[in-house]
Amino acid sequence: MEGAVHGGTTDASAFRECFSLSWKNPYVLRLAFSAGIGGLLFGYDTGVISGALLYIRDSFPSVDRKTVLQESIVSMAVGGAIIGAAIGGWMNDRFGRRTSILVADFLFFVGAVIMAAAPNPGALITGRVFVGLGVGMASMTSPLYISEASPAKIRGALVSTNGFLITGGQFLSYLINLAFTRAPGTWRWMLGVAGIPALLQFILMLLLPESPRWLYRKGREEEAQAILRKVYPAHEVETEIRDLKESVDKEIEEEGSSEKINLVKLLKTRTVRRGLIAGVGLQVFQQFVGINTVMYYSPTIVQLSGFASNRTALLLSLVTSGLNAAGSIVSIYFIDRTGRKKLLVISLSGVILSLGVLSAVFHETTSHSPMVSAVETSHFSNLTCPDYSSAATADRWDCMKCLKASSPDCGFCASHSNKLFPGACLISNSTVKDLCHDESREWYTRGCPSKFGWLALVGLALYIIFFSPGMGTVPWIVNSEIYPLRFRGVCGGIAATANWISNLIVAQSFLSLTQAIGTSWTFLIFGVISVVALLFVLIFVPETKGLPIEEIEKMLELRALHFKFWEKRSLPDKSQSV
Repeated sequence: MEGAVHGGTTDASAFRECFSLSWKNPYVLRLAFSAGIGGLLFGYDTGVISGALLYIRDSFPSVDRKTVLQESIVSMAVGGAIIGAAIGGWMNDRFGRRTSILVADFLFFVGAVIMAAAPNPGALITGRVFVGLGVGMASMTSPLYISEASPAKIRGALVSTNGFLITGGQFLSYLINLAFTRAPGTWRWMLGVAGIPALLQFILMLLLPESPRWLYRKGREEEAQAILRKVYPAHEVETEIRDLKESVDKEIEEEGSSEKINLVKLLKTRTVRRGLIAGVGLQVFQQFVGINTVMYYSPTIVQLSGFASNRTALLLSLVTSGLNAAGSIVSIYFIDRTGRKKLLVISLSGVILSLGVLSAVFHETTSHSPMVSAVETSHFSNLTCPDYSSAATADRWDCMKCLKASSPDCGFCASHSNKLFPGACLISNSTVKDLCHDESREWYTRGCPSKFGWLALVGLALYIIFFSPGMGTVPWIVNSEIYPLRFRGVCGGIAATANWISNLIVAQSFLSLTQAIGTSWTFLIFGVISVVALLFVLIFVPETKGLPIEEIEKMLELRALHFKFWEKRSLPDKSQSV
C-alpha cells in the first residue's frame, strides 16, 4: 500500500510472492478470504437466480406468462444493490469497512430467509431487494478492505481473491441448483441456502480488526500500527507507518477537515476526477458488454439455443460458470505479472470476437428452425395453437413463428423421430407439455430445436474465457487502488453504484430485447459496445501495476494519454515518496 514497495520493478510473479508471503504470514490471507466471502455472496446471488428462475416460472404461472415479471425478480436485487452500494460508500467512511461488511451480512441473511418462505411473487421480490442491499454494500466494501490490508507487491493478487470468490460463488450456485432440481421446493432451497455463507462471514468478521488505513484516518493510530505490524515484515512496517502518516497529514492539511467531502470537490480535484473517469467507466462497461445477461440468464440462453430441458440447461450452464471461476484464477496469476491495462485489452478483444460468434449462431438458429407440420399438429386434437389455425399462411409457419404467437401463448412439440423434423404448434400449458413428453417428444417454449445449438455453447464458453480474467476482475482492482485515501470510500461507492445501475439496465432489458429484436441482434449490440469499451480502456485507463497507492495519485496528477499500452513505463522516482 502507501509506500510499501520501494523497489525499482515489480516481482516477476506476484502470484508466487502472494503464496510465499501467505505461508510466512497467514494473517494476511485470513483477512483477505474472510472479507472475500462478500464476493462469494455476490457471486452466489448472481448465479442462483438464473437456475431458480426456471422453477419459479413453474410455481407461479403469472411469472411464466410475463417476461417483465421475470426480469423484475432478477433485477430487483440489482435495484437493492444500487441503494446498498450508495449507502456503502458513506458507511465505509463514517463507520468503517468492517462494520459495513457486518451490516451487509445481516441484510443478506434476512433476504435469504424471506425468499425461501415467499408465498407469492411479491414476497419473493421483497426478499430479492434485501439481498440486493447486502450484495451492493459487500461489492465495494470487500475489495476495499482487502486492498487496505495488503502489501503493494501482492495487492492485485489478493484483491483478485475477491474476484475468484465471486466466480466461485457463481459456480457453487449452479452446483446447488442441480442438487435441488428434484427436491421438493426446488427454488426455495436454492435461494435459502444463501443465508449460510452470510452467517459464516458475520461470525468471522466479528473476530477480525477494522481496516488499518481507516483507523489511521480516524486518529486511532495505535490500533492501526498494531494491525500493520501483523501485516508487514518487521523491516517494512516502519516505512509503511511513516508513509501512511505523511499521506494522511498531507490530506488533512489540504482539506482542513477530513470529513468535508462533496461531489463538487471530487470533480474539481484532478486526480479524483481522472480516477473517477477510469473507475466508473470500467464499471459501466463491465456490465454493458453483457456479462450479467450470461450469468443471470445463462440457462435461458441455453434454452434459446435449442435445449428444452431445465436440467439440461442448468447442467450446460455449469460449464460456463466453471470457466468463469477458472478465469478468475488466471487473473490472480497474471494481474501483477501482465498488468491491469494489457489484461483488459486482451479480454475485450476476445469478448468482441465471442459476441460476434454468438450473434452469427443465433441468427442461423432463428432463421433455420423446424417447420410446423399440419399432420403432426392434428395428432393432438383440440390443442392446436389458435393463431396457427387461423393463419392464411400456416403452411409457411416454422417453430419461431409458433413461439411468437400470443393469443394465447403457444409452444412447439418436436417430432418424436428427430427434433429437427417438422413438429406440432400447440397451446402452451402444463397439460399439453405433459402430453408432449408422454410421447417422448421435446417441448419448446423459449427457443427452437437447432443443429447450431452446440456452437452457441462454444460462443458462450469463449465469451467467459476472455471476459473473466480481464473485465471480470480488473475493474474492481482498479477501483480499489486508484483513488486518494481520503476519497476512497466515497469514490468506491460511486463506482459500485454505477456498476449496479448499469447491471439493472441490462438485467431489466435483456429478455425484452430478445423478444423485440431477437437474440442475434441483442448480442450484436453488446459487441458494438465492447468495441467502444476497448477504445475507452486504451485512452482513459492508466496502468497501476506494482505502484503504491500514493504514487498512483502522482501518476494521475501528471499522466498523459498512454496509447502504446504494451510499452513499459518507467515508474516514478521512489526516492521522492519516502
